[in-house]
Amino acid sequence: MPVTGELMKREVVTIPAGATIREALTEMKKRGIKSLVVEKRKPSDAYGIITFDEIAKAVIAEGANLDMLNVFDIAYRPAIQVSENLDVKYAVRLMVNLGIKRLLVIDNNELKGMLSLTDAIYHFIDAN
Repeated sequence: MPVTGELMKREVVTIPAGATIREALTEMKKRGIKSLVVEKRKPSDAYGIITFDEIAKAVIAEGANLDMLNVFDIAYRPAIQVSENLDVKYAVRLMVNLGIKRLLVIDNNELKGMLSLTDAIYHFIDAN
């Protein structure tokens, strides 16, 4: 079984914590993605993640203003993270048990990439 570092996406799109939800949605639409990594505000801070689901809940279901709400206000922080040397089966088990679709891959408190449940499943299909 591969490790997370072998399957993760290294090109991860980040956004400042102070960006508005409109800016986050614009970036997601432009790049055709459904999540962004929320940047640390200081070296000792944790990365966060904001997904289409959280934005939909806040903006559509709860009526928040796109220009008044910041990414930091609704981001999942700290994002669940694993080492790039973790066996993928454990990363998948973690995602399934927590009901999440993405994990950040972090080493030495620095962002290395992101592993999605979809990436892991597609790899499993191709390998078998």
